[in-house]
Amino acid sequence: MSFFQWELNPWGQEVLTRISWDLFWLSVVLGALFIVAHLAYRARHKPAEAVVTTGGSATAGVPDKVQRHSLASRLFHWVMAVTVFVLLVTGFFPVLGIQFNWVLIHWVAGIAFIGSVLFHIVHASFWMNLRDIWVSAADWREFQQEIRHALGKGEPPPKPGKYPVDHRLFHHMTVLAGFGVMLTGLFMMVRIETPFFTRNPYLFSDGTWGLIYVVHGLSAVGLVGMIMAHVYFAVLPEKRWLTLGMIAGWISKEDFLANHDPKRWAVSKKAEQG
Repeated sequence: MSFFQWELNPWGQEVLTRISWDLFWLSVVLGALFIVAHLAYRARHKPAEAVVTTGGSATAGVPDKVQRHSLASRLFHWVMAVTVFVLLVTGFFPVLGIQFNWVLIHWVAGIAFIGSVLFHIVHASFWMNLRDIWVSAADWREFQQEIRHALGKGEPPPKPGKYPVDHRLFHHMTVLAGFGVMLTGLFMMVRIETPFFTRNPYLFSDGTWGLIYVVHGLSAVGLVGMIMAHVYFAVLPEKRWLTLGMIAGWISKEDFLANHDPKRWAVSKKAEQG
C-alpha cells in the first residue's frame, strides 16, 4: 500500500501530486471494521435500559416535547448532508471507474457546502450557546470514564448535558476535515473554468499544488470513514431518537430524562432557540 502519488515535472523533478487511492479503500475498510467491532460488542453487551431521571425541581418544568434542534440547525444539517454526499460521489466514483461529467456537479456542490457552513457559523455564533460544543478537561475525564465503563472497568459516567462528549469530539473531527476540503477546494477551483475565478493553473508551484491536493484528499477520505460511522449510529435502534430529533426538532420528555441531566441541560416549557 502506498500513501502518496509522485510524478516527474517537465524538468525531471519528482513532485508530490496527490494521495494514493489506496487510502480511500483503507478508510472504507477501517469504517467497516469499526462497525463490525461495535456490532460484536453490542451483541455481547446488550444496550442497557436508560434510567429516567425523576423528582427534583430540575425535572418539574420539563415539557412533553423538548426542543433539541431549531429549524435553522436542521436545515443546515440536511443541506450539508446532501452536499457532502454529492461531493463524495462525484469525487470518488470516477476513481472507481464510473465515468460521467462530474467536475461541474462537484464544484457547484462544493460552493453549496461552503455556503451552508458559513450560514451555520453565523447562526451558531449569535443564536446558539457555543459552550455546549466545547470539550473541557472535565469532559475528557468523563470520556475516559465512559471508555473504562464500556470495557467493564468502572462506573458509568454521569449523564451529559445537551451534547455528549463523544458527539462533540466527532463534531470537532468533522470540522477539521470539512475545513480541509473547503479551503483546498477553493484553491483547486482556480484550475478550472468557473464564474468565480479566472483560470490560472500556474498560481502555485507544482510542489504547492501537490500539497493542496494531498490535504484535500486526506480530508475527503477521512470524511468517508466518519460518515460511515455516523450513519451507522443514526440507524441503531437505541440511537434512533436522536435521528428523529434531527428530523422533527424535538425529543420526548422520556428520552430527555433518560439520556440527559436536567441540571446540565436546563430546559423549560418555553421553547429553546438552540
